Amino acid sequence: MSQIQSFGEIIKDSREKRGMLLRHVGAELDIDQAIVSKLERGERKANKDQVTKFAELFELDVEMLLTAWMSDKIVYDLIGFENAQKVLKVAEKKIKYVSNKG
Repeated sequence: MSQIQSFGEIIKDSREKRGMLLRHVGAELDIDQAIVSKLERGERKANKDQVTKFAELFELDVEMLLTAWMSDKIVYDLIGFENAQKVLKVAEKKIKYVSNKG
């Protein structure tokens, strides 16, 4: 799995490698197959619980899949923002600061 792949690409690749149909994944995770399709295409955002369930179903590293999911959220929030790189650098500093405080 490439770090550049989106959450949707990762779960679609994983599903296809296992020869699973959308309806099978939906049934396993108790999610409508249309929602699974939208998650794969990036038209709908998964929640953290769903990400964990996908990792378990496809036997993927949970941390890797959560990282892909969260990074997608950040990218889509910052896309088109002029100072996206600067925002990320400041956010990284803030994370370190807040982590050290607590």
